Amino acid sequence: MTCTKRVFLAAGAAALATVAAPLALAQPAWPDQPIRLIVPFPPAGGTDTVSRLISEKITAATSWAFVIDNRPGAGGNIGLDAVAKAKPDGATIGMGQTSNLAINPTLYPKLPYNALKDFAPIALIAGQPMVLVVKAGSPYKTLADLVSAGKAKPGGLSMASPGSGTVGHLAGELFAQRAGFKFLHVPYKGAAPAVTDLMGGQVDFYLATPQAVVPLIKGGKLQPLAVTSVKRVPVLPEVPTVDESGYKGFEATDWKGLVAPAGTPPDVVKRLNAAAEKALAQPDTLSRLLAEGSVPLGGSPEAFAKFLQAENARWGDAVRKAGVKLE
Repeated sequence: MTCTKRVFLAAGAAALATVAAPLALAQPAWPDQPIRLIVPFPPAGGTDTVSRLISEKITAATSWAFVIDNRPGAGGNIGLDAVAKAKPDGATIGMGQTSNLAINPTLYPKLPYNALKDFAPIALIAGQPMVLVVKAGSPYKTLADLVSAGKAKPGGLSMASPGSGTVGHLAGELFAQRAGFKFLHVPYKGAAPAVTDLMGGQVDFYLATPQAVVPLIKGGKLQPLAVTSVKRVPVLPEVPTVDESGYKGFEATDWKGLVAPAGTPPDVVKRLNAAAEKALAQPDTLSRLLAEGSVPLGGSPEAFAKFLQAENARWGDAVRKAGVKLE
């Protein structure tokens, strides 16, 4: 190679490096736009409340902007499908939960998404039991009263749920099967309309997350009969568990966790996980979750993935044993 060629190649390489450096620096840093958080249930329900809390805490710590996008319907399937089909660039994430990530894969004969393959788990956020409530002034003062009425007139009691296939729906089905009575299931598009009709007397009982009903219980508008956790809930210490009410071993809890579309860059998932972990560790976040009857969870994306596998197996078995099927 001649000296002239060497000089030419060196100059060309230097020029390319000079051009490439600004181009590399020009690549947008994530996030370069507001992050859309899809909530598969309407505003004011338990999933929506937790979603807004965690996004607000992350924003305060990172200055990342979030836009809450409520997509209710089909037991959360519509919203989760939107997450699964979103571009995997970190601009869209979703708040999944027990129903649409662990129950529905068995409950529905066909889903538009695969719960174990179409999502990148980010972080578990919180878990909570269900609270079985009736309206204030209801003739059912205890769980035993409700069961007796159900047995006396099979199908005569009506149970509200925030949607077919939700934890509230399936927990009710499992409890009724365990207690030996049948009821009429009345599904709603979220917790808020279900609670409204419960207070109005259109339905007899409802298994809700604490966030959706604790304020109304404290205000004297709803009467709790039992909680579905093994231990009593600190925010409702006077309310007995289903287990201690004569149905040993009965437990049904709801959990919520952030997920992204499969294929989302691992570094983005890790940054979102770290932000969620820091948000959950804040004393104010902890106190607010406990006050609503929730238990902060957290953990790594890998731990969430393993948890999701186990929950699919556990709830899938529960659905099959209960014989619950939805179209």
